[in-house]
Amino acid sequence: MSHQIKRRDFLKVAGVSTVAASGLPAFFPAPAFAQNQDVNSKLQIACIGISGRGAANVDGVSDEQIVALCDVDKNYLAQGKKRFPDAKTYQDFRKMFDEIENDIDAIVVSTPDHTHAVAAMTGMKLGKHCYCEKPLAHNVKEIRQMMAIAREKKLVTQMGTQIHAEPNYRRVVELIRGDAIGAVKEVHVWCGSSWGGREILTDTPPVPENIDWDLWIGPAKMRPYHPQYFGGAWRCWWEFGNGTIGDMACHHLDLSFWALDLRFPKTIEAFCEEKPHPEMAPKGLHVKYEFVALRNRRPAVTLHWYDGKLKPEIIKEQNLPNDWNAGTIFVGEKGLLMSDYGRHLLFPEDKYKDYQPPKPSIPDSIGHHHEWVNACCDNKPNAPLCRFSYSGPLAETVLLGTVAFRTGKKLEWDSRNMEATNCPEADQYLSREYRQGWEIG
Repeated sequence: MSHQIKRRDFLKVAGVSTVAASGLPAFFPAPAFAQNQDVNSKLQIACIGISGRGAANVDGVSDEQIVALCDVDKNYLAQGKKRFPDAKTYQDFRKMFDEIENDIDAIVVSTPDHTHAVAAMTGMKLGKHCYCEKPLAHNVKEIRQMMAIAREKKLVTQMGTQIHAEPNYRRVVELIRGDAIGAVKEVHVWCGSSWGGREILTDTPPVPENIDWDLWIGPAKMRPYHPQYFGGAWRCWWEFGNGTIGDMACHHLDLSFWALDLRFPKTIEAFCEEKPHPEMAPKGLHVKYEFVALRNRRPAVTLHWYDGKLKPEIIKEQNLPNDWNAGTIFVGEKGLLMSDYGRHLLFPEDKYKDYQPPKPSIPDSIGHHHEWVNACCDNKPNAPLCRFSYSGPLAETVLLGTVAFRTGKKLEWDSRNMEATNCPEADQYLSREYRQGWEIG
């Protein structure tokens, strides 16, 4: 412990952790940053889940000291060990914390959604700073628990919504806040991806020797192994993910939340041609959220989400570009703003052809991962723009869309008490039962 305290005093910091598995192909590119700093001046990070998105997150923090790599797949661990030979490797993050807790300052969690909270909370309860992939957790209660422990222990946090750090989102926020299109009362957001509508798996192939299936299942109900749960397809099953909206909405709704200072919705209503399936997410979903007005800041806002083949009707009605696979349309009193990750347009085009945007006021980011790392080293919990106090309500809003769909009711949401006041049956989807040994309290 004395070794840990000395390093934390030097860094003004605390926190890192590792392991679990995203199920996506692993890829470890060459280190993006110099590795010649004094080890004791670096943040000691453990990475939990190191394939797919996890591999990108490992690369994002690779200029720090990677002390541990954790993944349920031994093959990914072997690849990671080649790049980080000094890092210890584990399949079970619980064992990792038991053995090297004092060597860890912070954790990066990039596992499938159903193990986000159990991995993150294990580390955060030990005082480790936490970077966690979207949508932060598998259900609303877990999100609230993660927000609470981060606040209680004054931890530096960041949710993995990397586009938040790109210049385009900043320019859009400046335009909306600068009254470029007037007061915004309506927003339409869509994404052409589709996770859902698959057949129920009935065959039971053997578990590959490189995978610990029990650890992959984690807190979920045990079921037979199947390779279709890997490659990201776990998102199709409610037990592990939350469909397309759970995968992509945190990225796309982030722009609306930032620009309009949104927080918790008042009502949530879902529309879908498919009936709710007890195990499987739908192929396409439309969710309507209503947010109350903020006095002297903005009017009430109606926010629509569409995924799969669904798109906003306003695209045809206003003759807007129809070849965008994903995007956001802000409907203002004076015009429209259409944006995706890397571009934005103002309409009507004739009206805005000579428009001069406001001078940039939101500083460029040093990088999504670097925001978090620097804040850890400076002990500034409020510095990362996607800290859990901001990204928690965003992720909660996203997951409430699946709750509205699964109940088949328009939810009246009491955010203070975390309940749908008109729909007690929603409670079953706000939390989950945990397998023995995987509880988070």
